[in-house]
This record gives sequence, C-alpha cells and structure tokens, in this order.
Amino acid sequence: MFLPQTYQAALFLMILSMLCWGSWANTLKLCPNFRFQLFYWDYVIGLVLGAFVWGFTAGSFGHSGQSFLADVLHAPLHAMVWAACGGIIFNVANLLLVAAIDVAGLAVAFPVGIGLALIVGTVSSYFVHPAGNPLLLFGGVALVTLAIILDAAAYHKRESTAKATSTRGIVLSLIAGLLMGSFYPLVARAMATDPGQPGNPGVGPYAVALFFAIGVLISTIPANLLLMAHPLDGRPPVDGGDYGRAPVSWHMAGRIGGFIWCTGAVANFAASQAHVSIGPAVSYSIGQGATMISACWGVFVWHEFAGAPRSAKLLLVFMFLFFILGLGTIAIAPLH
Repeated sequence: MFLPQTYQAALFLMILSMLCWGSWANTLKLCPNFRFQLFYWDYVIGLVLGAFVWGFTAGSFGHSGQSFLADVLHAPLHAMVWAACGGIIFNVANLLLVAAIDVAGLAVAFPVGIGLALIVGTVSSYFVHPAGNPLLLFGGVALVTLAIILDAAAYHKRESTAKATSTRGIVLSLIAGLLMGSFYPLVARAMATDPGQPGNPGVGPYAVALFFAIGVLISTIPANLLLMAHPLDGRPPVDGGDYGRAPVSWHMAGRIGGFIWCTGAVANFAASQAHVSIGPAVSYSIGQGATMISACWGVFVWHEFAGAPRSAKLLLVFMFLFFILGLGTIAIAPLH
C-alpha cells in the first residue's frame, strides 16, 4: 500500500483531507429542494464506493505493509469492530451535522460542529497514540476554540431576528460535534499495533476505511429512516418516493459528495500512519481545519453573510485569523 515516507508528503495528505472534508457539503447546495435525508442515501453510496476505489488503487500499490485485499482478509476481528463502530458514531454525527447545515448554513454548522469535534477528537486521539509536542498541539487547539467562539458570535449577530432557528441549528451542531470528535480514536485504535503481537504492524488505513464505510452503511438504514419519519429541521416527514423522482444530477451530486469525504478520510488515515512522528491527534486536527474551508465556501461562494452587519463580518475576519494561527501551530507540533 502507499504510505507517506516524509513529513512533507504526510502534510500534503492532511491538507488534502482538510480540503475534502471542508468541501463535500457543497454538493448538498447543488440539490435545491432535495431533502437531506434523500441526499444522504446517495452520499453513503459514494462513501462506500470511495473506500473500494482507493483500496484497489493506492491501497494495492506501493512498498509499505500488505496490499489492501490481504489487509482486509487478514484483519483481526477487534480491528474490524473498532473501525465499524467508528463509522457508526461518525454516521450519526454526520446526519446531525447535515441537518444543522440545512437549518443554520455552512458558515455556522461546520465551525461550531466540526470545531467542537476538533477539540474532543484531538484530546482523545492523543491519549490513544501520543505523538507531537503537546504544548504546540493543545495550544493550537486553544486558538481554534477561540475561533469557534468568534464564529458563534458572528452567527448570532447575523441571525438576531431568527432566534428559534438559530437555537435549533446551534444545538444540532453541538451534538454533532461531540459525536464527531468521538469516532477518530476508534479508528486510531483499529490501526494501532496489537500489543499482544509486537511483530504485527496493525491494519492499514485502506482496509480500516472499508470497515469504517461498512459501519456507515449499516447504521444509515435505521438512522436515516428514523430521520425521514421524524425530521429534525421542523419540516414534514420525508416522502421516500421523491428519491426516485429526483433528477439524475442530484443523485450524482450526493455520490460525489460521499466520494469526496471518503477521499479526505483515506488521506487522513494514511497520514496518521506515516513513517514519521505524526500520530492520529495531529492528523485529525489538521484534517478538521475543514471548518475554515467550509466557512470560506459559505462566506465567499454562497454569500451566507451577505446581509450581515459589519460587526459580524469583522468577527469572521478574526475567526479566520485564529483558525490559521491554530492550524499552523498544530502543523509544526510533530517537528518539535
């Protein structure tokens, strides 16, 4: 399989994961009037497809470890379970996050939800596999936390006349963030060397991505059917027949969105297993810089703050500044 051999290559993969994780939700914007629950079926199809595509390409070539297929066939049961459980927790969090995007918009749901996930995921992943300078790592996380607070303040100024919707969007984002930050330590555990078998290098990131995707697929059926019957956005129940009546372009957008997210996940998992001292905490932290990318889409492309007061826009400027400083601090943590 392919694994990065230098810090520069690993950093490239982490930045790629950040771009993918911060951009996939734009595909939901390309499907106007398509309920997110229906969009999500296609999203999951794209995610599972991505796990297979990257497994049989990057996971099957290179000079590190076993090939993707051998890794899948020889993976111990406990690694499969850890990865699948990570997929289940991620999936519930992601469903809530997509609902929050529907209610509050990209520029808010991602910074609040994924920003909180960054804090939870970084701290918990560091305890699973300590790597990198803890002062720089957690100092960077503190700067990102400040950015989250600034973003929430900007949102309240923008939505001062819509308190009910504002509250619902923020609550959904916070719950999604807590869950989203809990999945990565399980993935890190699935890839960790078995302490009982010192010669076992652990399961590779491409096989783990497949088991993760299977967990997502299995949990989507009950979770998404429940959300179709009882939507969290205050709208009527979703008519499943609308899925078949949707344009082909909407189905393609959803599948592309899932493929983009999976590409970011595979890149992030691979970076955390690089033959340099990166570790899951640093890899996850940089990948969750997706918050800044998604906010850029929301502000500059979708103009979600077009009618906001000047004070809200000024808060966004400081939010971006602290995100950049925080991510830069995290990025240099493995070098010290």
